[in-house]
Amino acid sequence: MQYFFFFFVWLNIVIYTKSACPNCVAAKQLLKSKGLRFIESSIEDPGVRQAFEFSYPDLRQMPQIFINDQRVGGLAGLQAALKQLEGTA
Repeated sequence: MQYFFFFFVWLNIVIYTKSACPNCVAAKQLLKSKGLRFIESSIEDPGVRQAFEFSYPDLRQMPQIFINDQRVGGLAGLQAALKQLEGTA
């Protein structure tokens, strides 16, 4: 199982969050429980919000999670992506 952890260390994970968002908290807890590092960007920061809405005008729900620049979606998408990656490790 150490290989599994080593494989995940190299993932570039970005999570866009907002306050009072239970799925945002759950997604961050899941990533932490797997020992995965991630960058959190709050959509409540005006600069972050503007850049996010410019790049993804149709996405409104949080969290929005990207792994290696590929959007996986929200919490359910993250769970599915991690399960898929576990199968390849």
